[in-house]
Amino acid sequence: MATLLESALKETQAHLEAVLDQLLPQPQGPEARVAEAMRYATLGGGKRIRAFLTLQSGRLFGVDRRALSRTAAALECVHAYSLVHDDLPAMDDDDMRRGRPTTHKKFDEATAILAGDALLTHAFQLLAEPETHPDPHVRAELCLRLAQASGAGGMVGGQMIDMACENLTPDMATITRLQRMKTGALIVFAAEAGAIMGRASQQQRHALTFYAQDLGLAFQMVDDLLDETGSAGETGKAVGKDATRGKATFVAALGLERTRAQAEALAHQAPGHLAEFDGRADLLRALPAYVLARKG
Repeated sequence: MATLLESALKETQAHLEAVLDQLLPQPQGPEARVAEAMRYATLGGGKRIRAFLTLQSGRLFGVDRRALSRTAAALECVHAYSLVHDDLPAMDDDDMRRGRPTTHKKFDEATAILAGDALLTHAFQLLAEPETHPDPHVRAELCLRLAQASGAGGMVGGQMIDMACENLTPDMATITRLQRMKTGALIVFAAEAGAIMGRASQQQRHALTFYAQDLGLAFQMVDDLLDETGSAGETGKAVGKDATRGKATFVAALGLERTRAQAEALAHQAPGHLAEFDGRADLLRALPAYVLARKG
């Protein structure tokens, strides 16, 4: 199953690259520079795990792959925007992302801010267009859930907590809330999106939500471990910055061994939420172990 999963992830990477290349604006006119920056930030890298979750969750309910691909592309636009803004000097001040200069280093800070703004709004344009789903109520729910996952009650709020907690010693409840919002909210949306498009039952949607919550926390714990023990060559970005900046991470709160043990427990627990699904969910069941073993 591990080999099948790796092949499926690589296929998703190639597929989403082609879809995003088609759906992102082409550089033209006097505003071409912002389109160039949008494409630079979004194309040519990334594990596309969020897109993979959307495609695989939709597969459980027989959703058209072209429609799922548009939703996955919208999600990747939001994720790319968040990385562009997180990397800015006013935020995490990073010079490298995915093994190459961050967007504000490749272009400039103002262009990076505009590119992030444009990627966020482009995501909602993609979701709102009829090609994404024939039912306007489904399109509206996708827009609503992505807004909730990416806004003040989700990713943006998590980033605010992250910045506010620097050089403090927050309790585990605060750190868990921070990471559920900053990282986990988009991962949960990724798993929910296919169910929304497939008009799944509430029980099925809850199963995917619980699965994604465990997966998202495990993913962040591994991220924290890699920042402490990984290399820039493996991760494609600077490492060791969390400790230097006094970030509120699981490693800072629990230490390396307890964080690793907790990540393993979540990765083993997550597939159990998918018990009601048949063999079409096998790749989703295998994903937590892949996340646990990743090096970048």
